[in-house]
Amino acid sequence: MPTRRHFLAGSAAAVGLAPLSAAPEARATAADPAPAQATAGTATPNLVVILADDLGYGDLGAYGQQLITTPRIDRLAAEGLRFTDAYSTAAVCAPSRCSLLTGLHTGHSAVRANPGSTAGALKAGDTTFAEVLRARGYRTAVIGKWGFGPEDGDQPSHPNSRGFEEFYGYIDHGHAHDYYPQYLWHNGAKETVAANADGAKGAYAPHLIEQRALDFIDRHAAGPFLLLLTPTVPHAPSDIPDVGAYASRTWTPQNKGHAAQITSFDTLVGKVTDRLRALGIAENTIVLITSDNGPHEEGGVNPELFDANGPLRSYKRNLYEGGVRVPLIAWAPGRIGAGTSDRPTPLTDVLPTLAELGGAPAPTDIDGLSAAPLLAGSPNAARHNHLYWYRDERGVTSRANAEDAGRATWLAEAVRKDTWKAVRFAPVRDHALPDARWQVELYDLASDLGEQHDVAAAHPSVVTDLVALMRSSWADTYVRKPFGVRAQVQGPAVPGQPFTVTATLANGSAKPWTGALLALRAPTGWQVRATTGTGRDPLPAGAALTTTWQVTPPPTAAAGTQWPLTVDGTAQTPAGPVRYSAPERVSTVPPAPVADTYLSDLDWVSATNGWGPVERDRSNGRKPAGDGTPISFGGVTYAKGLGVHAPSEIVYHLGGTADRFTALVGIDDFSANQAATGATKASVRGDGKVLFTSGRLTGAAGPVQVDLDVRGVKLLHLVVEDANANTALDHTSWALARVTVR
Repeated sequence: MPTRRHFLAGSAAAVGLAPLSAAPEARATAADPAPAQATAGTATPNLVVILADDLGYGDLGAYGQQLITTPRIDRLAAEGLRFTDAYSTAAVCAPSRCSLLTGLHTGHSAVRANPGSTAGALKAGDTTFAEVLRARGYRTAVIGKWGFGPEDGDQPSHPNSRGFEEFYGYIDHGHAHDYYPQYLWHNGAKETVAANADGAKGAYAPHLIEQRALDFIDRHAAGPFLLLLTPTVPHAPSDIPDVGAYASRTWTPQNKGHAAQITSFDTLVGKVTDRLRALGIAENTIVLITSDNGPHEEGGVNPELFDANGPLRSYKRNLYEGGVRVPLIAWAPGRIGAGTSDRPTPLTDVLPTLAELGGAPAPTDIDGLSAAPLLAGSPNAARHNHLYWYRDERGVTSRANAEDAGRATWLAEAVRKDTWKAVRFAPVRDHALPDARWQVELYDLASDLGEQHDVAAAHPSVVTDLVALMRSSWADTYVRKPFGVRAQVQGPAVPGQPFTVTATLANGSAKPWTGALLALRAPTGWQVRATTGTGRDPLPAGAALTTTWQVTPPPTAAAGTQWPLTVDGTAQTPAGPVRYSAPERVSTVPPAPVADTYLSDLDWVSATNGWGPVERDRSNGRKPAGDGTPISFGGVTYAKGLGVHAPSEIVYHLGGTADRFTALVGIDDFSANQAATGATKASVRGDGKVLFTSGRLTGAAGPVQVDLDVRGVKLLHLVVEDANANTALDHTSWALARVTVR
């Protein structure tokens, strides 16, 4: 699938690849595959997934709600398939959404906790259901809350890099808490919401999100399309322009607003289905409605007033049923019959289900199982051996903490097998803690849905078996099998000189593909010559086609410019043709230094930074460039240098002209004066080879001297990484960073 790798020369990442800054629209349309074909005489369906934020199991009338009105969703539940045992894959937002997108439970997924000092992020190898379906010709969009950082339009975790050709809404988890934002993201750029300038409340974000979603449906009614619609309601705060029918209630303003948010979500769902009917495509569209976790109690909301968890125990943040069992309704008139299902169905099942519905191959290394046969009325949909949850949460709310008996900030995990449910807590934040030190509880959901009676002492063998399942479900690092297209660009891109591009098309699905081909598209006037074979037939399941090209920019190509390169991988699968594309950018490098020079006076090839911009001669954390404090260590100020925040990487073109590189690198006074907890490690790499590593850097220990022979080095990489799993105070400086030229 399309990748945006961290710019580390020691990895498979491209040497000479600059950050991607082209408009996402241009990237999206670079290689759109042919639309998915009809299957078995039935048109390929459009797919709409509507994900509420903190909507509890009992918050809908169809699931027993009495005080809040949700007539539109209740009607869809009556007309479609209502799941009684559907589950989010986490009790908080970010890990739940990661699992939904990737089909991996929280023992395997890339994001296993809500963001702390750094934003949770998807990785380049995290194939989403958007990537899977786009390969079959689906037009794809996510509109609303994304929830993964960093808040940047050019990074592997951005929706445009993860298969969604259109994105409108919030990138960052925290930004999504603002219902009247001063900006929202449209693809890779911030779009100002003028009506909310200077704290005004002129434009309610859910209404903006609603309109963009309806516009997307209008534009792509000819289909097939995939829409992931993620409004932020009813997440706290309980902001809404009008509490409507709840104005006369004797409730608190927070509870009135919360109820109105849920009704507004119901209205949004109704507008989507009305638009589908008006366009004549309702019968050819499958709509899934669900939530990312259980009900919240934040901002003064009282979930007990609304019986928000119904018959279940606990709330958001808990691994008891109320924290993770969620509503799930599947609706498609004429396709999905009315009824209920008690199949335990985690949201990891969404990816393989959508893939099967859309006739697309799916990765085999996911935890989800397709429920598509169930939607078609078959009782033979595969069932999970067990379901698994993991929690690493530092946020505390009173009711959730009481339900956990004061253990809300402890590591916890849970498993359900058949009707048995085990929950356990670790008093130390260490998943490797011996089993005997965990506190384990056991419940029989068949007779105790509310999890009121811990029967662990009466069933020790069941506890042993379920704890073993917990252990087997966890991987410290879950290594993914390659799927789709990945590209590596090895530069630098010097006008008139060749560089190398290598790409793979990996069949990570369960069945062989035929006619596999790789092709590289480059700007007009660039020479592209394949140096290895470009095709493989057949391409067995689990196998990959790898192709290398020699690419030569014309001598007239402007230096310091980004240029598009796109690798397309095509094949014929049992369900039809697929096309995976990896859009990349390569920069023609700035001129190499011709005299002794401080790096802060040179143009870099690329620069990435954990917080804020890379500063020249300053230290400033999150602030804009140019307004920070001078670089200093232990009170000694240095006029020249580079200020960064882990993780960071700056790449310079030396072109083989430099002789030595010297610098002082360490935690600078800017960070050390705030707290003593910062710790980083720095490295210098030349053309993929590690030339220097600093060891652990702290403010107390002071900077480390760097003095390196860089003769012959074309690209110099300055890398800073976190050294203690806490990036909050990790501002680091390369003082007096300088190259001398022979």
